[in-house]
Amino acid sequence: MKNIQNPIKIEKDDSFKVIFSKYGAYAFDKQENLANIIEDSQGILDLDNGTLTFNKDIKFNVQILAFYSEEFNRWSWGWDSESLGINDEFINDSKKIKEIGKEFDIKEFITPSFEIDFNDSHIIAMISSSLLDVDAYYMASIEDLEVFLTIRSDLIKEDNSAERFRLTFNNFQKNFDVFKRIAFEGYTKLKGYEFKQKDEFSLAKIGNDRVIVGFSDRGSITHIQLLEAD
Repeated sequence: MKNIQNPIKIEKDDSFKVIFSKYGAYAFDKQENLANIIEDSQGILDLDNGTLTFNKDIKFNVQILAFYSEEFNRWSWGWDSESLGINDEFINDSKKIKEIGKEFDIKEFITPSFEIDFNDSHIIAMISSSLLDVDAYYMASIEDLEVFLTIRSDLIKEDNSAERFRLTFNNFQKNFDVFKRIAFEGYTKLKGYEFKQKDEFSLAKIGNDRVIVGFSDRGSITHIQLLEAD
């Protein structure tokens, strides 16, 4: 069971960037877990039955989070898909995100449809997958639409090694515009690891190993160090 001290949560005044900083690395980690199973194979989505199947005989039950049109750069939430005839039981996760949006006044979660670029659509999906604590999300293609899905499956295994944690955080903070101190704390606590913060560095305790991240006065990262137990 995860033992989270001062758990990560959304505060009323959090910007969307702060929310992504808190929850993004955890989702990034989950995507690596999914990639280890499906590799380069493409999923086939069955909207009628709520399943996603890969050519390695892997099948997941899925929830429909949202639809995205690259032609119009438009994100449309699953909870607003009545006109598409989607079975209501397959949009429960999307509805949960809407409720979170109402609670914390997050306009991106409560606006049925809006323009957004392709990269930012994945950021919304990453935040959503972490808030829902699903095992991963996946983007499937149907004609001219991309369908963002949430997945829960025992087939998706976590890698809880300190080396994996270090690599994942390093790649996340390099590839996304986030507040790095917040991102490290969020990732550490959401993984259930012990977190300690000092003026110039933060520490994640992973079993008997340690990952230490040094910060400059402006919050940029000076080093990421893995200390493995003998």
